[in-house]
Formats: sequence, C-alpha cells, structure tokens
Amino acid sequence: MSGIIKLLPNHIANQIAAGEVIQRPASVVKEMVENAIDAGATKIQVFIKDAGKTLIQIIDNGDGMNESDAILCFERHATSKVANADDLFALKTKGFRGEALASIAAISHVTLKTRQASSETGTLLEIEGSKIVSNDQTVCPVGTSFEVKNLFYNVPARRNFLKSENVEFNHIKDEFERIVFAHPEIAFTLKHNDTEIYQLNPAILRKRIVDILGRNSNDKLVPIEETTEIVELKGYIGKPEFSKKTRGEQFLFVNNRFFKDTYFNHALNKAFDGLLPSKHFASYFLYLTVDPSKIDVNVHPTKTEIKFEEDRLIYSIIFSSVRQALGKYNIAPTLDFERETSFDLPFEMRNMPATEPQVKVNPFYNPFQSNTATSGASKGNQFTKAIHSEGFGTNDIRKSDWDAFYTIEEEEKANNTLIDEDHSSFEMNNFLFKGRYLITTGATGILLIDIPRAFERIIYDELMAKFIGNPIASQKLLFPIEKEFSSAEITEWESNASLLGRFGFEWKFDKNMIIIEAVPAVLQEESIHDCIDTVLAKIAFQDIDKGEIAHALVLSIASSVGKTKKINNSVAARDLMEQLFLCPEHAITAEGKRVMQTISLDELSKRF
Repeated sequence: MSGIIKLLPNHIANQIAAGEVIQRPASVVKEMVENAIDAGATKIQVFIKDAGKTLIQIIDNGDGMNESDAILCFERHATSKVANADDLFALKTKGFRGEALASIAAISHVTLKTRQASSETGTLLEIEGSKIVSNDQTVCPVGTSFEVKNLFYNVPARRNFLKSENVEFNHIKDEFERIVFAHPEIAFTLKHNDTEIYQLNPAILRKRIVDILGRNSNDKLVPIEETTEIVELKGYIGKPEFSKKTRGEQFLFVNNRFFKDTYFNHALNKAFDGLLPSKHFASYFLYLTVDPSKIDVNVHPTKTEIKFEEDRLIYSIIFSSVRQALGKYNIAPTLDFERETSFDLPFEMRNMPATEPQVKVNPFYNPFQSNTATSGASKGNQFTKAIHSEGFGTNDIRKSDWDAFYTIEEEEKANNTLIDEDHSSFEMNNFLFKGRYLITTGATGILLIDIPRAFERIIYDELMAKFIGNPIASQKLLFPIEKEFSSAEITEWESNASLLGRFGFEWKFDKNMIIIEAVPAVLQEESIHDCIDTVLAKIAFQDIDKGEIAHALVLSIASSVGKTKKINNSVAARDLMEQLFLCPEHAITAEGKRVMQTISLDELSKRF
C-alpha cells in the first residue's frame, strides 16, 4: 500500500525555495552583486531593463570559475564558503547557503559567462528553469557575467504580484545603495534602460556617502568612532538640522553586511532626543565590527536580520558614542550635573518668540450671586465662568487646559438664552483652544474639531475634484527655491515629471540641485518647503504605484496647506464648519485620521 507522502521534484522544490530567497528583481541584484564581492571583484557593473523584469545583468572582474564550478554553482546548497557547521559562526563572506543561484535559475532564463585568469577561454552556460540547455567554450574577460532574463516566466502568479516599474526599480536602488555604502573600496556602475544612475569610483567612506547623497551632504556629516572589546564602531551621523521626514538615510552594517534592527535603531533615536523636529528622522551610516562568533546571520533567508550575543552592551555603546559625537561637535549640550534640566526647551519651541504672560479676569463672575436669581445673560456668563474655573474633559483635554479657552464671539456673551431644564435649547458659544481646536455644540453633545485636519479634508476634496478634469493652478515664485537632491531623488522626481507638472510644479536641475520656479497656487509661502519635502518623501521612499502617486501628492499638498490655516473670528469658524460638513467623509482625513470628536451629554453627566 503506497503512502500519501512523496518527495517533491527538484524543479518544484527549487521554485518553492525561490519564493523565499527571490521575492522581486531587487533580490536577484542583491544576491548576485554580493557573490561578485565574495569573488574578489574590484569593479562591478549592474545593467537593468524594465526594472529587472526583462533583464538583470551583473558583470564583475572577480576570480571567475572553471567549467565544473560553473555547472555546480546552480545546484541547491552548493557553496564554496561553508564546509562544516562551525563555519556558520565565523563567516566573513556575504553568501553562504548556496541557494541564491539555484533559486534564480529555477524561475528565469540565465546566461553565464565566466573565466579564470589561468584559462585562455571561458565557459558559456544557458539555463532555463533549472535545466542546462547549452554548455560551450567562449572568449570572455576574466571574471563573471550573469544575465537573468524573463524573471518569474514560469511562475506567472508571482510575476503578476510585482509592482510598477518605478516601485520595483526603487527596491533595486535600495539594495544597490546598501551594498555600495558597505564597500566604498569597490567601483560600481548602475544603469537602468540605458540611463546611467550611478558611476562610483573607489573612495573613502565619506566620499562614497557624498557621491550618493550629493555634494552638499559633506557638511551634514558628523564622524563617529569608538573601539571597545565588544564592538568597534565607526561611521557618520547626520546633523539634526538636516533631518528628514523619511527613514531613507538610515543604514546599519555589521562586518560590512547591511542589517535591520529596531533595538539599535531605538538607541540612535534616543541619542537624538530633544534635537529633532517632530516626526523627523536623523540620518546615520553606522558600521559595527563584531567577532563573527558572537553574531548569528543565519536567521532569515535575506540575511538582513541578525542576532547579537551582547546586544544590550552594544545598545549602550551606540547610544553613548552618538551622544558623545554630538557633544564633541557642539551639536548637543554637554552633560552638566549642576544644571537644572527642567528649563530645557523642546526643539519646536526654540525659535518661538518670547511673549509676556497675560492675566485674564472674568468680569461677570460674582461669587455672592445665587443661581436662582440670575438673569438669562448672567446665567450664560456663569456657564462660561464654570467652564473656565471648574473644568472638565476627555482623554484629549486636560482639566487644567480649560483655563486657556477664549471665546470667538465675545459680543454674544450677554445674549445667551435661558438654559431649559433639559439644556436642549441652550446654544453654547464657539471656542478656540490653543489655536488648534474648535469647540462647539453638536446634536448630541459638545463637538471638538481639529482645525488643521478639517482644512486638510476640505482642501483634499477640492484638489481631487479639480485634478480629475484639469491641471492644478500654478503660481510663479518671485525668488526660486533651491533644494539639494540625491541622485536617487532626482531620478524619482524626473520619472514623475508629467504628474508633478499637472500639480503646478515647475523646476530645472543644476547638477544635484533642483530649482523650484513655480508651485501649486493653493500653497502658502510658509508651507512651500514643507510641501516639497513631503512630496519627495512620498514619491521617493514609499512603496506606491503610479496610480497612487496622484493621491499621495494631493494629500501632501493638502496636509501642508492645512497646517498653515488659521481661524480668528466667528465668521471663519462658521465657514469652516459649513465647508467641512459638505465633504462626504468629513469625520476623517484622507489618511484616516480623526477630524472631530463628540463628548456626549451622558459622558458629561457622569463627570459631574
């Protein structure tokens, strides 16, 4: 009687393994470039067509392979880097599992040309779906050339899940940059559809960072260096004033291997406490050298997750080293145990002008007047007084904050109607709270409206309605704005040029500088810089398709404009509420954030 368990055929097993190792074209680039580095290459060229869907070609001048090695390298678990289990804890190479080439060959058409310096001719192999269809001798330079065509041709479901060309090439650039940052001593070239993206010569680390981020980034870098028995730490951190709204410039390496670690990332963020604007992220390029026996890189197929034996000690060393570097270059205050730290201002308040405190007195308050003897006007005023003096709130409003309320409609204080027994006919005045929240009456209680988010919702709906039919109106800038972009950011901006033009942006490039000459007319002057940074963050670092970019740009513009909008009188408050309630989704922003919240009468009753 035959059993139900059977061995999988090799071609199916290889396709399953490929699903773990090769997730997208960027995975192919990562694995093959790392193989080139392990082969001792000093020059590596990467050629991409159609974001890797049509062609990925990697050419290196490394050691090359003989014919038998060329054939054997496509077998599963065939490797030259690991001989026994102990070697896994003394790794100094990028790859070691022997799965990458087997996985790539299982789901694509591969052409391999390779030659060693000791041979006059090289080997030419052609493989389709793990099957060798051609094996010949050829004339080729020393080193190896891999051509990977028609990726996922025999796994159509996986190919259909690939994103747009723009998104997939972004992933390729991310993997490429992680490798070139780790190896500044190697020359790299990256071309996409015959367009040169990077041409990097061997250089010191600082020069390599500047070559990727732009020439003006040199002044933004603060060196960091620390040597202990546990870890050797070196690299650069970005000055706080050059922080960005994205994490695109955060790189951690251990033994020249890129990795991700939320624990160490927390140490870096903690070191920048009080130095960064809200929702901004510092840049860092941090290189750790650790005894290979004290780390485990064999915990994930992509080898980006690493376990550290002494992670807590390394955390402390990273934190103290970054703080020391910031203090050394007078970026962060030095430690002074005699100083009273409670007077330190948060980053957001450091540039705010000093204002003289004011004492406000309620002229209608009379502690000797009884509730039963008050007139309609005094009752309304006492209700206002009670809000000021007694206080009430939800999780969003502290009791002490109610003292900061001030009325918009001062002239209506004396015209409030008498409060009925069920309070149903009483209309409460509109209030502003710290210039951010509008408090008014709703159908079932007190309504709190987040003013910037309300404007964001309104502007978003208006812009989307206009954009569907026509380009958004543009306004010329009297003084053009210069913004420094990295090579990758310039590529992203250019790839979305037509869409950005429809939104009212006009610009020209000067090397790594973009000169903005016109912006959407809806933008206020104070929100232009913020909007450009937000737009760039959306198109350059977010995993979104072309169809979603329009939504992201409208959202960026609406958010930037909403932050600058103010209301300072009853007419503006009334107009805001009228426009807001005309929006189909007036309760939330386009990002799903809450615009308004109601404190019900039942909740108020419980609090009293």
